[in-house]
Amino acid sequence: MNSIQNIYEKKFKKVFMIMKLALFLPSKGMKTIFIVEDETGIRDALQLLLSFENYDVRSFATVEAFNQRDKSVNPDIFILDVMLPDGLGTDLCNQLKAETETSQIPVMIISAHAKAENVIKSCEADEFIAKPFDIDDVLLKIEKLIN
Repeated sequence: MNSIQNIYEKKFKKVFMIMKLALFLPSKGMKTIFIVEDETGIRDALQLLLSFENYDVRSFATVEAFNQRDKSVNPDIFILDVMLPDGLGTDLCNQLKAETETSQIPVMIISAHAKAENVIKSCEADEFIAKPFDIDDVLLKIEKLIN
């Protein structure tokens, strides 16, 4: 039974990826969001929900993957988790705020572990969201930051 379940899970993942490619290709005028989040479930949920809200969403699981991104594209907002497998979102926030090309782009930090006061002291994030979060609250804060 497990092997059949594994086959269906793999096929579902492929179908899901094809749907994402077909439905969520960026169009002119879309706002772009970059997410750096190592938890697959949270990253995929944010990507899917924000895509349904007509955002072009690009996600990364690690700081290294983020640093290898296409740097010719800048987002309208960065959403960063604090605890990443190869670094801290607060350090990445400071790096982004120090670079001329990205210094004016809003940064939202999300974390289940950190407290807002500590994050604000350690980086120049424009917003902090505690996990678990209400997606409507996240959407409102994103809209506020990019408009």
